[in-house]
Amino acid sequence: MPERNLDFGKFGARGIRGSDAVARKLDELAGGIVTPVTAGRGLMARLHYLTRSDRSRQAARDAGLTVTDRTLKAWLEGRRRPSKASLERVDAAYRTVRRRNVARHLLARLNRDGRGTRVEIHPFNQSGVPRPLQRVVEYRTMNVRRWDRIVTSWAAGDHQGLDDTWTTDVLPDLGSQWGQYEYVTSIGFAA
Repeated sequence: MPERNLDFGKFGARGIRGSDAVARKLDELAGGIVTPVTAGRGLMARLHYLTRSDRSRQAARDAGLTVTDRTLKAWLEGRRRPSKASLERVDAAYRTVRRRNVARHLLARLNRDGRGTRVEIHPFNQSGVPRPLQRVVEYRTMNVRRWDRIVTSWAAGDHQGLDDTWTTDVLPDLGSQWGQYEYVTSIGFAA
């Protein structure tokens, strides 16, 4: 693939993959519980979200929360406290189920009946790169109209699929120098 960065940061450039920045922004738009899972309030909120119906309990099991109903009941009643590993599983299951639940709504907001959403791409940081090796890379904006594969990959937790979609379906719309935006400082959009 042309302009694919194979050794990013070799000369001191700093940034993150554009697809990772998109995933972070989608997580931010999805919202959710902000209190950490280690706090009692955060744990209870996540447990209530994951156990409010049979369907949500099944989704939590599918997402990797494989404790017995008896253990869940003890956690909810405060008789027992989950281990650190169990807290991580509860948090991971919560994020997975939350993504699945909001994906359809988020997709409709981003597609906006075919009008799409304006995306701001802030280029990678070149402050650590020697002056003769710096590229001329500038802030860019574009309108993304095809969010289906992006949101589907994000909701499924498929990082490779999200990266492939972002770099092969979206970035080439920037023109001949699209490879310069594979790594970025940040990506912003609002829906």
